[in-house]
Amino acid sequence: MDNTNQSISQLLEEVQRLQAGLADIKLMTEKLTAELYLSEERFSLAMRGANDGLWDWNLETDEVYYSPRWKNMLGYAENDLENTINTWGNLVNPDDKDRVLEKVREYIDGRKNSFEVEMRMHHKDGHEIFVLSRGFLATRKSDDKPLRLVGTHVDITERKIAEAFDSKYAEILEMIAIGRSASNIYDAIALMYESRHPGMRCSMLELSGNKLLHGGAPSLPEAYCKAVHGLENGPSVGSCGTSTFTGQRVLVENIETDPKWGKIKHFALPHGMRCCWSEPIKSSSGKVLGAFGMYYNYAALPNEKELKDLISAARLTGIVMERDQTQKRIRTLAYTDELTGLASRASFIQHMEEVTKTSFRHGRRFGLLYIDLDNFKSVNDSLGHNAGDLLLKTIAERLRNTCRDIDFIARLGGDEFCILIEEVEEDYAANVAKRCHNAISQPIEIYSRKLTPACSIGIAYYPDDGKDISSLLKAGDTALYTAKGNGKNQYAFYKMELTQKAEYRFQVEQSLREAIEKQQLSLVYQPQIEVNTGRIVGFEALARWHHPELGQVPPFDFIATAEKIGMIQSLTEWVLRTACSQLVSWREKKIHMLRMAVNISPSLFLNKEFASLIKRIIEEVGIVPAELELEVTESIVQTDPRNLSIFENLKNLGVSLAIDDFGIGYSSFASLKHLKVDYLKIDRLFVADMLADKQALTLISSMIEMGHKLGYGIISEGVENSEQLSILKNLGCEKVQGYLFSKPISAAKIEKLYLSKSAR
Repeated sequence: MDNTNQSISQLLEEVQRLQAGLADIKLMTEKLTAELYLSEERFSLAMRGANDGLWDWNLETDEVYYSPRWKNMLGYAENDLENTINTWGNLVNPDDKDRVLEKVREYIDGRKNSFEVEMRMHHKDGHEIFVLSRGFLATRKSDDKPLRLVGTHVDITERKIAEAFDSKYAEILEMIAIGRSASNIYDAIALMYESRHPGMRCSMLELSGNKLLHGGAPSLPEAYCKAVHGLENGPSVGSCGTSTFTGQRVLVENIETDPKWGKIKHFALPHGMRCCWSEPIKSSSGKVLGAFGMYYNYAALPNEKELKDLISAARLTGIVMERDQTQKRIRTLAYTDELTGLASRASFIQHMEEVTKTSFRHGRRFGLLYIDLDNFKSVNDSLGHNAGDLLLKTIAERLRNTCRDIDFIARLGGDEFCILIEEVEEDYAANVAKRCHNAISQPIEIYSRKLTPACSIGIAYYPDDGKDISSLLKAGDTALYTAKGNGKNQYAFYKMELTQKAEYRFQVEQSLREAIEKQQLSLVYQPQIEVNTGRIVGFEALARWHHPELGQVPPFDFIATAEKIGMIQSLTEWVLRTACSQLVSWREKKIHMLRMAVNISPSLFLNKEFASLIKRIIEEVGIVPAELELEVTESIVQTDPRNLSIFENLKNLGVSLAIDDFGIGYSSFASLKHLKVDYLKIDRLFVADMLADKQALTLISSMIEMGHKLGYGIISEGVENSEQLSILKNLGCEKVQGYLFSKPISAAKIEKLYLSKSAR
C-alpha cells in the first residue's frame, strides 16, 4: 500500500513538471509568435515605403523603435539616438509639437479614422526638414486596448519648398498685376529664390544709361549695395557690370581670382561673397535693362537647378523692370513739362488737390502765385520759337533757384507758370513774388540779342480767395490781370488792399535799413511831470521817421520791421546815444535834474552783451547812470529766465528800470517780485477809461496800491485833462505824462517849454 501511494505521488509530481514545461513552451511559443508577427508587420511597412523611415511607439512604455532610415533622414547614425518618445520630442519643431500630439490623441481616442500629419524636424546639420508622418494603431484582440502606434516618416522638404516657391511666384505675379512698387517686387523675387537655395543671396541692378543702379538686394549688406550703386558698366566691372555690357550670361566661380572682379572685388570680399553668377535682364524686345546676380559665400559654379533659376529670375525681373520703366516714362510725359523739366499742368492740378484736402483738414493756408511773362509773343515773333523756348528754359531755372524745395513750381503752358506755396506766413507769398520778379527781370542774351524779361504775378490765398481749385485758379488769374492792367511788370493780390499793404511794408523794409544806417530818423521827447510839484522831472524819448514818399511812418510799423529784419539793436543803440547826448546838451544849458526814458525791445534782454552796451554808451556819452531809465513792456515778465540776470546787471550799473504799458499784457505780481524794477507805467487805455468806467478806476487804484506795497514808483501815461490828473494825484501816483502837459515834441521846443515852466 505504501509503495502504491509513493508511486502515485511521484507520478503526480512528474505530471506537474510536464505541465510547467508545457506552460513555458506555450509562453515561449506565444512570445516568438508575437515577435514574428511584429517583425512581419515591420517588414510589411518597410516594403510599403522603401524610402520611408519606420517608427514603432509602445504606448504603455513610451519606448519607440526608430529605423536606421528614420535616423539617417535627420542626419544621425543608427546608435546616435535613444529609443524613447523624448527623442522625437527633442527633434520636432516646438511650434509643431502640440499640434502633432493632439492629432495622435484624436486618432487613439477614435475621434479620427486615420493618423496623418506634417511637421518640421531639426536635422543634425542645423537646418529643418519637412516630414509627412502616417501611422496605424495596433490593439489587443481581447479588449481592443491600444498597444502600439506604428508608422512611417517621409521627407517632403523638396515638395514643401516647391509649393512655397509656387505660392510665392503666384504672389509676385499678383503684385505685378495690381501695380505694386518695383522695389517691393524686386525684394520679393530675391527672397523667393534665396529661400529655394539656402545660403544664396540675390541682387538686381538696373541699367540707366551706362550706370548700374541698385534695384533690390534685401540680403546683401547695405555698404556693398551703396558701393556698386552708380558704377559704370563695362567688360571688367564684376559679373553684373560685364553682363549688362555684353548682354551675355557671366558665371564667376571665384571673385577673388577672376579678372572681371579685379577693380571692385574689395567691395565684395569683406562681406563674404566668393562667387557671383549674373544673367542680363532684358525687355520683351531684347534690350538690356539690367542684371540679376546670385552670390554664395564659397567658390562655385551653378548646378543645373541653380542655372535654371538664374535664367528664370532674370526673366521674371525683366517683366517688372520693363513695366516700371514704361510707367516712369508715361508719368514723365504726363506730369513733367518736357521743355522746362518743371511739373506739368496735370501734375500741378493733382498736387493742388492734395494740398487743398490737407489744408482743409488741418485748417491751414497756402498761397498761389500765377506768373505770366510780359510781351513774350514779341520774342517768338522777332527771334523765332527756338529763342522763345530758350527763354522759357531760363525762366524755369531761375524760378527753381529762387523758391524753396517745398514750393511746387509748374509750367501751365505757353508762358504761364504757377507756384504753390505751403505753410505761408504773413507776406511770404509777396516775398516770393518779389524774388521771382527780380530773378526773372535779370538780362539774358539769346542769339546775340540782349533781352530783359519781365513778368506780371497774381497772388491768391486758400481759403481766403477760393475754397476749391477752380475758384482759387480764377482768383489767381484775376489778380494776374490786375497786375497787367496796372502797367505790367509787377505783382498784385486778389484783393487790392492786400496789394497796397504788402507794397507799403516792402517799402518800409527796404528803406528802414538805410534810414537806420544813415541815421535818418529823429527823436521827439514827451515830458514826465512830478504830480505833487508839477515840475518836469524827465522825458521819454520816442523815435520818429518821416519818409519822403511814405510820409510819417508810424513807430508801430517801423519798429516791428526793425525786429523782423534784425536791425532792432542798431536802432536802439542810435536812440540811446541820441537821447543821452541830448541830456548832456541840456545839462550844459543849465537844464538839470532830468531823467531820460528810452523804450527797449524785450528781445534785447536775451542778449547777454546788452548790459555791456548800456555801460559803454553811458561812459562814452558822459551821463550819470541814474539819469537813464529803460522801459520794457511787461511781456518781459513771462518770456525767459535769462531776463532776470540782465535786470540784475542793469540795476548794478545804477540805471532805472520801468515796466511799460503795465496792465494790458501778461503781467503777474507774482512774477514782478522777481524783477528788480523801479517803476510801473500804467497804460493809457486805463487812464482814458477811468472817468467813465468804474472798473477801470478800480483797476488803476489796485495797481497803484499794489505797486507801492511792492516798492515800485508809479507813472501814468495818457493824461489828457485835469480831472484825470486830480484822481491820479489822490490815488498816490507820483509821475504822469500826456497831452495835458505836452505832446511829444522836438528838443528845441522842449527847451522853450522847460524855460517857460522854470520862469513860472
